[in-house]
Amino acid sequence: MSAALLSFALGYAQIALALAACLAGWRTLRGPRAQDRVLGLETLYVQAMLLFLVTGMVTGTHYFFEAALVIGVMGFVATVALARFLLRGEVLE
Repeated sequence: MSAALLSFALGYAQIALALAACLAGWRTLRGPRAQDRVLGLETLYVQAMLLFLVTGMVTGTHYFFEAALVIGVMGFVATVALARFLLRGEVLE
């Protein structure tokens, strides 16, 4: 009973996260302002990271967890760089 419930919950989580990632991608492409696009991009990388984590739980391999870590770090750096660009007009001083 417990394994079946976990399998159902993980499958449902994968579908929900994939749908959320599609909606975040739509927000990133449509805008209308640059701030909306940055927020959509940040949401997109968080959803991709969570999708990798759930997929890692389903498959039982550690490679998905490492990829989620890389996505998280790169997404954070990209968000900081885009925020600095929007505030100051330049990334590096």
